[in-house]
Amino acid sequence: MLWISCGDNDWLISNSKRTHDYLYKNDVPHVYYIEPGVHDFKVWKNGLYMFSQFLFKPVDASSFAKYTVLGTQAETNIRTAKYPQILPDNRVVFKVKAPQATKVQIDLGKKYDLIKDEEGTWNVTTDVVNKGFNYYSLLIDGVAVADPSSESFYGMGRMASGIEIPNKEGEFYALKDIPHGDIRIKKYFSKGNNSWREMYVYTPPGYENAPEKFPVLYLLHGGGEDQRGWANQGKANLILDNLIAENKAKPMVIAMIDGNMGGTEGFNENSLKAFENELKSGVIPFVESNFKVAADAKNRALAGLSMGGLQTLYTGVKNSDMFSYIGVFSSGWWANNQTLSEPQYEFMKNNTAIINSNIKEFWISMGGKEDIAFENCKIMLSRFDKIGIKYKYSEYPGGHSWPVWRHDLFMFAPLLFK
Repeated sequence: MLWISCGDNDWLISNSKRTHDYLYKNDVPHVYYIEPGVHDFKVWKNGLYMFSQFLFKPVDASSFAKYTVLGTQAETNIRTAKYPQILPDNRVVFKVKAPQATKVQIDLGKKYDLIKDEEGTWNVTTDVVNKGFNYYSLLIDGVAVADPSSESFYGMGRMASGIEIPNKEGEFYALKDIPHGDIRIKKYFSKGNNSWREMYVYTPPGYENAPEKFPVLYLLHGGGEDQRGWANQGKANLILDNLIAENKAKPMVIAMIDGNMGGTEGFNENSLKAFENELKSGVIPFVESNFKVAADAKNRALAGLSMGGLQTLYTGVKNSDMFSYIGVFSSGWWANNQTLSEPQYEFMKNNTAIINSNIKEFWISMGGKEDIAFENCKIMLSRFDKIGIKYKYSEYPGGHSWPVWRHDLFMFAPLLFK
């Protein structure tokens, strides 16, 4: 039995948490017991009382995660917020102060009803939540709002709350003491859109003083998100920093662009054409005029998730003379929309040899069977096989979610520009 206990307001709790985090990542069974209190004997006496009940008896390590009063504040909490708290088994405790509300819920994909106490605070402890980043919303009397205790992110077509759940497999996007690149926010005027647009651009460590030009990855978000997604939810900069530090990926520029093209027609071939035009006539010329990047196909890659995956399929395949590397994450041509998909397959059929020759890596990944795009993708790949399109396929469990897409970038980036 390894027991670590601490008061939630103890000035040494950061030491206790650091030890707990290390043990968690390295699969060392232990109890991490947090209770209300400070650095005093009230806490220590209760710690001894709890610990002594385990001594000199058979121990069931599978139950360790249940022994705590409080959880750890999520790293996505705003600076002073104590809740939400994450319990050692990755259940989450929410508390919401809303004395005038008649009904409060948390929507984490599954909806949880909160119970109001005498002080007007609503409380709930969820089931175990998926590791990594998760969107969520408060439902106050039926209205979906962002939780004022958490950081907000643009997702689901609006500002929504996000919670980062500990993930022992997430070392590849951890913040480490290594050289770090920069994320630059750039405005540019789009002639195709006749409006000012914005992109986020990652430049690798050493970019400023490097004499050479860098390859560039154009990286696309999904539906309901925008150019901020890969930087904020996706942690693209940390993933590349870590890969570059370990010599697993070439230093590269990443242009994270806004794939929302406006209009009222919905997602169809017209919107795909509009994106293609924006990328070719607006984004690429701006990046190549304002950053130290090589301006040829062997130094360009295009990748995207979900909606961005469809944009990548449409633009990357049609313009294989411009991109040598294509990454499609959690996406695929819709099997129930032949008006959209059949012309794409016909184009591939008529240009198979050119596509296979131009694209050095055609990398397609899914979040397992729980990914909402899984069946469409499988049908698309069967069509690719019949046509003779060469590709590589990868799966990572986790569904249609940012933990999967972070891992996709981690796997895709080392393949580029080699």
